[in-house]
Amino acid sequence: MQKPLTGDQTMVKQINKSIVFTIIESKGPISRAQISKNSGLNKATVSTMAAELIEEQLVYEIGASQSTGGRKPVMLYFNSRAGYSIGVDLGVNYILGVLTDLSGNKIEEEYIPIKEREFNQVVECLTSVIKTLLSKAPESVYGVVGIGIGVPGVVDKEENILFAPNLEWNHVNLKALIEKEFGITTRIENEANSGAHGEQLYGSGKHMSNLIYVSIGIGIGTGIIIENKLYTGFSGISGEMGHITIEANGRKCSCGNRGCWELYASELALLNAARSSIKDSSELTLDYLANEAFKGNPVVLQLLNTIGENIGIGLTNIINTFNPEAIIIGNRIAQFKNWLVNPIDHVLSERLQSFHKAKTEIRFSELGRFSCALGAASFAISAFLTGKKVTE
Repeated sequence: MQKPLTGDQTMVKQINKSIVFTIIESKGPISRAQISKNSGLNKATVSTMAAELIEEQLVYEIGASQSTGGRKPVMLYFNSRAGYSIGVDLGVNYILGVLTDLSGNKIEEEYIPIKEREFNQVVECLTSVIKTLLSKAPESVYGVVGIGIGVPGVVDKEENILFAPNLEWNHVNLKALIEKEFGITTRIENEANSGAHGEQLYGSGKHMSNLIYVSIGIGIGTGIIIENKLYTGFSGISGEMGHITIEANGRKCSCGNRGCWELYASELALLNAARSSIKDSSELTLDYLANEAFKGNPVVLQLLNTIGENIGIGLTNIINTFNPEAIIIGNRIAQFKNWLVNPIDHVLSERLQSFHKAKTEIRFSELGRFSCALGAASFAISAFLTGKKVTE
């Protein structure tokens, strides 16, 4: 009779399984022999762990690869279509959702503008987006394994939304509502944190261990990654750099402060300035401003130059504080990259020590408007795979 596994044996098995799965996920297709070589685990252990992963349909075998002699090895490959994830960027004036596979590849997307900020109405729109994406999910072994939602506000470590000033929300438990509605594990995270995670995994921050993602939409948020870890602070609410003061006696902000950076450097700041400067502003949108910039409209170009300078002021504070490898500018303001690069660089050159400026690269998002949604989806994927790695 086989003896039951002890606690220590169970933990060792879980660790070994996690090692094997991580190697297949990141380096597949790969042979059992190569996994053994890479991990230091013996071939029997690798074969046992691989067999369990194949049985769980997280891994499958594919045709043999080239051999240096003898029988060709069978290759193991991560089954990224074993399940799917939903990621949502809950903006102030839009909701963008994506359906991804377990490798983070975007399968479907759903976008709707929102005009109301009342909580129940926004939740109704949010659930509509999620339902649409659920209906588009292909058949799979595990179905939709999780939902991640990035929100423009302060989120604590228990995933409660403490304050979302631009949505006018206070102390909201969105997680419980979504989980009750869909019966699917849900992760609530700050929008900029989700964007930072997305950019590091899939975008401009790949292969970087220290970066700051600056999400510039209606407001400004920052996601901070230090030594490959998302930094959220003691109680989970770090990164509210949009509310650093750049004008001591400046305008009143919805957060209660005065002179906040986002009042001078955000999408909303640009739109407000445009309404004051452009005669016919009835249909004023970011797309309109982008088209006018392409046409060389001098008024719009001056507005973008001013916004770029104001962005640069905030970036100066970030660089002096964190000394990151790179700052990635994302969200909808990133579409104006061509007109923002020079004024940002001009301000940094004026205000930073040369060694600070030389060591920090300013990048724009590679993921465009999908940074947050893909990052949020990846949080849900990570939670699912972490659980599966330790499944007996």
